Amino acid sequence: MNLFDISAIVLTASAIGSFVNHKWIRLPSSIGLLLLAMGLGFAGIFLQKIGVISNEHIELFLSSINFNETVFHGMLSFLLFAGSLQINIEDLKSAKLPIAMTATISTLLSTLMIGLAFFMLANRLGFENITLLYAMLFGAILSPTDPIAALSIIKKMRASKKIETIITGESLFNDGVAIVIFLTIIEILHSNGEAGFAQAAEFLLLEAGGGIVFGGIIGWIAYRMLLKIDDMHVELFIMLAVVTGGYTLAEKLRLSAPLAMVVAGIIIGNHGRSHAMSDHSRIYLDAFWEAIDEILNTVLFFLIGLEMMVINATAALALLGAACILIALSARFVSIAIPMLFLKPFYKARRGAIIILTWGGLRGALSIAMVLSLQEQSIKAIFLPCIYFVVIFSIAVQGLTFSKILRKYKMELQSSSNGA
Repeated sequence: MNLFDISAIVLTASAIGSFVNHKWIRLPSSIGLLLLAMGLGFAGIFLQKIGVISNEHIELFLSSINFNETVFHGMLSFLLFAGSLQINIEDLKSAKLPIAMTATISTLLSTLMIGLAFFMLANRLGFENITLLYAMLFGAILSPTDPIAALSIIKKMRASKKIETIITGESLFNDGVAIVIFLTIIEILHSNGEAGFAQAAEFLLLEAGGGIVFGGIIGWIAYRMLLKIDDMHVELFIMLAVVTGGYTLAEKLRLSAPLAMVVAGIIIGNHGRSHAMSDHSRIYLDAFWEAIDEILNTVLFFLIGLEMMVINATAALALLGAACILIALSARFVSIAIPMLFLKPFYKARRGAIIILTWGGLRGALSIAMVLSLQEQSIKAIFLPCIYFVVIFSIAVQGLTFSKILRKYKMELQSSSNGA
């Protein structure tokens, strides 16, 4: 099956699912498509059991979709850029302390806490091939709040501007940090533990810092080009070049391409949209990127739901996966609470901010893409069901109930936006 055939099947199924969700189910599109795809997955498993369809055909179709490549080297650059275009830099400045702390310190703390808990529990359940370093790798995979999941759901909520900025800003930045931590641990594993802490820290700082600087450079160049023209089609080509060429070049330079896209998007979304585009171009380009964002999110969450058909979970793995939901939530809460306590003298957070940031820290496609990129099959076979349990709970349960948490702590749009 070629790429066009696969794309045709996925897009057609996603379109039908979007219609059904919009017409009858009326959930946020990401959640609705995920649940519909999971229902399709359960139907597929049932049809396999009764012999109507063969398992080989399903596995052949799903294996022809390289989820890791689709996310990391296709959708992620577009989704991060589209999301960061909507970030107001003044709002970002007002919440820079909590965003900076939660995107970095919280991600590191969460990686350590999840890794330690997973190591102890996995070994107790008999998974003795999970070493402490592999457990830390699991922590890095599960720690980031996925920008794809967060952005697609938070923008549908009536959240106050302050809390929306913090959740969105953190989600956009901490995925880049988490990917760098993930790659750093992979580097240590490949060196058989020979890479020391200093080398790992240097790799982490160079990749993350380099990605931010590179994103600033390509964003500024694109902005200067946009200043010199007034043609929406050429402006769109420039932005597409940033998303595709900039992302690819950052990867070739071994810099954090996701962080580069976030920074470039913020620069173009603020300076470019305000000073270098006419009103007509701005409306056209905003509509284009909003459509790209919606289409890619719809397809991505549909694919996540379908992936359940190839998840093989034993009773021990199912127990481990269920426990990982509690581990992830607990680590998220503690890793947010500690930086927030240190920020008290400098930043006044509103009541319930830690709970909201904990429950709004959704996991999604990014975690699944990272685990699917692993080369060690025996480790991947343990990680994947556990990650999948957490992602489904995160999107379906946390995503569906997040608006209730906002109402409980009076952080909906009509409430005051002073503090987070």
